[in-house]
Amino acid sequence: MTTTGSDRPAAAYELAQVNIARLLAPLDSPQLKDFVDALDPVNAVADASDGFVWRLQGDSGNATDVPVLGDEWLIINMSTWRDMNALTAFMYQGRHREMLARRRDWFERLREAVTALWWVPAGHRPTVAEAEERLLHLRAHGPTPYAFTLRTSFPAGEAEPVTGGARVVAEEGLGCPVQGVPSG
Repeated sequence: MTTTGSDRPAAAYELAQVNIARLLAPLDSPQLKDFVDALDPVNAVADASDGFVWRLQGDSGNATDVPVLGDEWLIINMSTWRDMNALTAFMYQGRHREMLARRRDWFERLREAVTALWWVPAGHRPTVAEAEERLLHLRAHGPTPYAFTLRTSFPAGEAEPVTGGARVVAEEGLGCPVQGVPSG
């Protein structure tokens, strides 16, 4: 049996997460200065967090320059974590929690899901295309083992996409309308 540095058995799966946000103003605007100034420190905390595995980075060292869903006003954050507990421990503490509290200062309030979670084989680094697919699947079918939310999660393992019977997810605070996506 393979173990981690903490003598914990190595997991076969890691939790992938993606979240997107539509900017209220350009990244170099005074309105987004506090957000942009906090990116590197918050990412450093994430990188050092127990259970953190990997995060998407562009040329900027963060992912604000990585295109997503063909919308130049959308930014993406994507990472993998040991498990749900590790992700939520980071999300709801310290500087990240402070940023969450101020998200309406920087991002539009959107209706469709902007956050999706799914399990990946340990060591797999999800692509932006994979993240877009999972997010659109969540919007179309609601939480399933293929793409789920913090509120409705599923155990680690392989999952196949659901086919047919589309519906749109509109969980409170997890929304983003994107052109070309079914709206109901």
